[in-house]
Amino acid sequence: MILLQVRLPPGATLSDALEALGLTEEEVDTGYGLVSVLPEAGLHVLRVTEEAGRRVGGQVFSDPPIEPG
Repeated sequence: MILLQVRLPPGATLSDALEALGLTEEEVDTGYGLVSVLPEAGLHVLRVTEEAGRRVGGQVFSDPPIEPG
């Protein structure tokens, strides 16, 4: 999965994001949820499949696992 950065109305929920972006629960890490990065600007991130990220657009970031060295 990748991190997808999107702009949504302030106070948006994961359900709001799914609807606004045309995503299904299967394409999103619902356990990660919708994380507000800059609330006053409506900037959020969520983990999605690579295919969903390409389809939706927005700013995409890799999300490599972090493991002890």
